[in-house]
Amino acid sequence: MTYKYPLVADTITAEDNIARGKWLMTNPRLTMGSLVKEYESKWSNWLGRRYSVACNSGSSANLLMAATLYESERLKNTRVIVPSAAWVTSVAPFMQLGYEPIMCESDKDNFGLDITHLEELLCEYSPSTVMLVQVLGVPSHMDRVMELKEEYGFFLLEDACAAMGSSYCGRKVGTFGDMASISTYFGHQFSTVEGGMVSTDDPELNEIIFMLRSHGWINGLSPEARKRYLDMYKIKDIGTGFVFPYAGYNFRLSDDHAFIGLRQIDRMDWLIERRFANHLLYKTLLQNYFGLQTFDKASTVCSIHFCALAENEAERNFITSALEENGIETRPFTSGNQGLQPYWFKEYEKFNGKNATRFYECGFFLPNYPKLNEADVECICNATIKAALDFRKGEK
Repeated sequence: MTYKYPLVADTITAEDNIARGKWLMTNPRLTMGSLVKEYESKWSNWLGRRYSVACNSGSSANLLMAATLYESERLKNTRVIVPSAAWVTSVAPFMQLGYEPIMCESDKDNFGLDITHLEELLCEYSPSTVMLVQVLGVPSHMDRVMELKEEYGFFLLEDACAAMGSSYCGRKVGTFGDMASISTYFGHQFSTVEGGMVSTDDPELNEIIFMLRSHGWINGLSPEARKRYLDMYKIKDIGTGFVFPYAGYNFRLSDDHAFIGLRQIDRMDWLIERRFANHLLYKTLLQNYFGLQTFDKASTVCSIHFCALAENEAERNFITSALEENGIETRPFTSGNQGLQPYWFKEYEKFNGKNATRFYECGFFLPNYPKLNEADVECICNATIKAALDFRKGEK
């Protein structure tokens, strides 16, 4: 189906493709090489972190964070708090690696971790790790999260896959966690078609991420780090990189993708401005009709979709059908409450958190991308409000 307003739109421009075509005609080596390193450095500089390691998806980035902590030998236990309102790959890596995941209720306002429930779980289980998702680009209560981090001493993994460009009270999302992930999948804040990144300020964690990203080998490490690992395992250096301290993955990004990413970072300020302006207009027009995510007035929201909550599941379904009929692409709240997904309840009990379940049953997404203008957002909102009022009128 061709939509008047698709849910997402690509951020790769004709100029990007022309430049990429000219570069391809030079017959470059397309696999991971110098452009990936340049891209990693440019992202670190923009974000304000010491290190970044590019990979093939945000899902892989989350797995790399979980695996890196697991291999770091710093964990006091394998218990990890995971979010209920999330994407599957914010939770699944911990199950795959043998962690003990404990699900946390969602915040009724920003849809991130519910701070009260989080503290209860920290007191009861004393986990080593907390996985936090900055849901749809709306920052969590990061001041309180960081206070709890200081008090309880956990590692914070920050899933910023759908939040690039957002900030909490002037501090960029993706700079709070011991490690943070992003996704540059089609339709996200910017796109490399497929891609992800893990950023950190910790040199030891960065080395492990770097090795796990490419097979678990030492190839590409600094001479000092290389020598340290060879000495650690009493392996003679014969000049080869084919030494594998870790059982790693092949999650490499290509220079082809990095070429696109380098150009996208140059447009970050514009992308943030446009997405935030759209988000604020949606909020203004819809706030009297639906439940919405809220955020600190000093924060910036660079969202990939705008999320609204209908009064109930039947109303949500009526609205989404009406929007589709009007050429407006929408969908329910991602994969909803992860505790109600089969992959979770096959292993654990269903998680029926009141807020997370409400998002699962009542949430729906509206388009937000830089090419939308005020008239577009107003058109989408008018159709959404009309559908809601038609449903509510029919119920009486």
